[in-house]
Amino acid sequence: MSDSFTTTVLNITTGTTETVTDLTRACEEFLTRTAPGRDGLLNVFVPHATAGIAVLETGAGSDDDLLAALHHLLPADDRWQHRHGSPGHGRDHVLPALVPPHATLPVVGGRLELGTWQSVCLVDTNISNPNRQVRLSFLS
Repeated sequence: MSDSFTTTVLNITTGTTETVTDLTRACEEFLTRTAPGRDGLLNVFVPHATAGIAVLETGAGSDDDLLAALHHLLPADDRWQHRHGSPGHGRDHVLPALVPPHATLPVVGGRLELGTWQSVCLVDTNISNPNRQVRLSFLS
């Protein structure tokens, strides 16, 4: 494949609790290696049916607020038709409809163009699967 498209895979361990994991530094490191001085797009994709990618502020409570909102909208109880796994696991399969499994972000001069408080995050409510892969792809 040409140097106009480059991909890497991040292996992320999210543990056994609902998490918002900041991927911004990993995205920046990937761009430093693959896109120095170049303009293009960074696609962040999680190939899992129970996780998503969000762009939001972290560290000031917004990440916890997101998890609380998701827990309110998608309670971990027995209402879900998809019933295998941990109690309420069916809601984890609905998560990607609200927090999509991808984000495409601008890259200018080799740098990720995020707003002042924005971070790229993996959102994972599936406490039964602590290991995730995230694909980063740069297209110029």
